[in-house]
Amino acid sequence: MNVACQRCINPACAATYDVHEVHVACEKCGGLLDVCYDWNRLPIPKSLAFFEHRWSTKGTGIEGRLDFSGVWRFRELMPFYDREEDIVTIGEGRTNLQRADLLARRLGMKNGNLFLQYEGLNPSGSFKDNGMAAAFTHARMVGATRVACASTGNTSASLAMFASMAEMQAIVFIGSGKISFGKLSQALDYGALTLQIEGDFDACLRRIRQIAADRRNGIYLMNSVNPFRLEGQKSIMYRVLEALDWEPPDWIIVPGGNLGNCSAFGKAFMELRELGLVKRVPRLAVINATGANTLNELYSRRGLRWNGGAYDASAIQKLYAAMDESGYHPHTVASAIEISRPVNLPKALRALEVMNGVTREVSDEEILEHRAMVARCGFGCEPASAASVAGLRVLLDEKVIGPDERVVCVLTGHELKDPNVTVRYHTGVDVKAAQDIAPRSEPTGRLANRPVQVADDLDTIRRAIGL
Repeated sequence: MNVACQRCINPACAATYDVHEVHVACEKCGGLLDVCYDWNRLPIPKSLAFFEHRWSTKGTGIEGRLDFSGVWRFRELMPFYDREEDIVTIGEGRTNLQRADLLARRLGMKNGNLFLQYEGLNPSGSFKDNGMAAAFTHARMVGATRVACASTGNTSASLAMFASMAEMQAIVFIGSGKISFGKLSQALDYGALTLQIEGDFDACLRRIRQIAADRRNGIYLMNSVNPFRLEGQKSIMYRVLEALDWEPPDWIIVPGGNLGNCSAFGKAFMELRELGLVKRVPRLAVINATGANTLNELYSRRGLRWNGGAYDASAIQKLYAAMDESGYHPHTVASAIEISRPVNLPKALRALEVMNGVTREVSDEEILEHRAMVARCGFGCEPASAASVAGLRVLLDEKVIGPDERVVCVLTGHELKDPNVTVRYHTGVDVKAAQDIAPRSEPTGRLANRPVQVADDLDTIRRAIGL
């Protein structure tokens, strides 16, 4: 019998599914799924310090390969796989928690109290690699050969990189809105079939979920609605704890887009507390961009809460209906979090309850100014990453966070992910993002991988994929 399963997060349903099955949602109620473990049947370390030796004294063979990964060296805390030989890794998660005293002083904090978890050091340049390592491991477990995602850029880059290494076909849906050339170039270079759909990210995600839900298509969905993605992203918090000698900080601050990271962080601390591996859980702050502020609107303005799982789903649908009626589309310079219908919203509400969290939103101007400030302090990041630091400024000004509290801001992506924004900020020159990727001339490269533009029509998309 398996020690892991997939379980609906809706307590009134709590349907379970075998870990070897592929689901994009609960088959009974449509809810999100968790990967859950029978911890009583698993060898659990007595303390988190158990993992320290893997950082300094790596083993040989398979164990050495896994210990090199900043995800899989914590494999006892995500034991859904059958065999260690099946685990997929490209050396992801070797990221650092950076003490940021200069930035702390500029924000009015004390030295030694501000840290930046810099996920831009991952192989593809963003935090997504943590989740892909776990999701590709599950894809290999179930025999998948075609993997797909909708993306604002970082997910597609990570998926395409992992797929090329794992010898799987990658299919990427991007919207007709902004995607930086830095991110698009990665998906194309790693060989992904890239379709630009008429519409935004939310339209792309809706279509790819429709296609993946039809099992006959044999396409494995890699967006963070996939619960195995979030298992890998839990490791970001394990590395934060490791860098702080296993003492939780007072606050974790993270940008909010599709809300996979904050959901994973909440699950990580929920499990660590259940296992007795931490005595205290840090508080969580999730920061939206003002032009894509669904979570903050629902949580801070309308008072929506997880409520032990009995959250008011009608409040979400009411907001979405108003968006449809007004023709609203998200708009922010931080393209990585330009999402108006975050798929992990219920899990984010749960994380906010587990971690006594808050939400805020920051303007594009605040994001750009704090991105530049972070860079002047020696840490380059893409615009979405800087939302965490801009949010910290807001919370300091509101005195929600005190200057003597210990804070970790998560920087989700490398500054070279979106160089267009940086150039425009410093020079005023408007270097256009990839709004229109239709070729102006025929590419001549032997391995040229030209993207394809298609209408937001399911049959047209299916034909473009070859279904």
